[in-house]
Amino acid sequence: MSFMTKMSAALVAATLTAGTAYAQDPTFFRIGTGGAGGTYFPIGGTIANGISAPPGSRPCEEGGQCGVPGLIAIAQSTTASVFNNSAVQNGELEAGLAAADVTRSMYLGEGKFEGKPHPNLRIVANLYPEDLHLVMPKGTSINDLGDLADKRVGIAQAGSGTQVAVLQMLNEWGVTRDNMDEAELNNSQSAERLADGQIDAYFYAAGWPVSAMVQLASTKGMELHSFSEEDLAKINEVIPAYIPSKIPAGVYDGVDYEVHTPAVSALLIVSSELSDDLVYGITKALWNDNTRKLLDNGHAKGKQITAETALDGVTNLGVPLHPGAERFYKEAGLLN
Repeated sequence: MSFMTKMSAALVAATLTAGTAYAQDPTFFRIGTGGAGGTYFPIGGTIANGISAPPGSRPCEEGGQCGVPGLIAIAQSTTASVFNNSAVQNGELEAGLAAADVTRSMYLGEGKFEGKPHPNLRIVANLYPEDLHLVMPKGTSINDLGDLADKRVGIAQAGSGTQVAVLQMLNEWGVTRDNMDEAELNNSQSAERLADGQIDAYFYAAGWPVSAMVQLASTKGMELHSFSEEDLAKINEVIPAYIPSKIPAGVYDGVDYEVHTPAVSALLIVSSELSDDLVYGITKALWNDNTRKLLDNGHAKGKQITAETALDGVTNLGVPLHPGAERFYKEAGLLN
């Protein structure tokens, strides 16, 4: 997408002519994602490609881009969920990828965000499950999260949904910042530190396969912690948005066993300030045949992003759909 960022100011200024449905909305549509070594960034890039139709591009029916006419969507690397939701609330981003539990807490102003509601957050779609990876050096294991006390543990970046959830989970086993040597690192940094022996374990919630872990597994090797049924139930009770999931055997080199782990839904979030017409167009473009091909041929998690699962868990989350997205789903027969 680098060519998009190099377009001349004159061309950008001419993108939307007066009187079009999108004239009041930004030409550039910024989507907050995550670190380059995770899953948000490549998925966000695919979505940005699918919903874009830069000025001067060939029409969709002639093999060109099939997004919103005149829209240039750009995936931006960020520290993920918390940052993305805050930036959407504040108007610094038009959209973002974010974990469902964090989005609910921030929208309502609950938990860690008590008294700080983010009322501008709106949902476009449930995308895919983000599986929690608890990564350890090859040949090591733990019985449960309590074994991480007094260890050097990567708890993901400040500003990430992973860190918020992981600290809640660890607390249930008596592990806190006071009795572990925590490191606030992104996924790539965590994998490098683990490979170098500088940390004993790290957490990262993302759709598998995670590129930094693919590299780690094929070089130094790694293990993934498989949670017991009892521990998964305990986590689900503390954080209802985290539900039992599985990472199949063989996703990562040397991890030849099925991993039972909690997972949370990744959502596509937009601002309530965006017009209904624009978000309707974006939602329609997200689920057209062209974007389907992009999702199927991009990151492996893209195949799990479907219109049929776009509303899974959304109605009970407590965060509204954007009216533009709602209009599309009703027209498509996916919402009553």
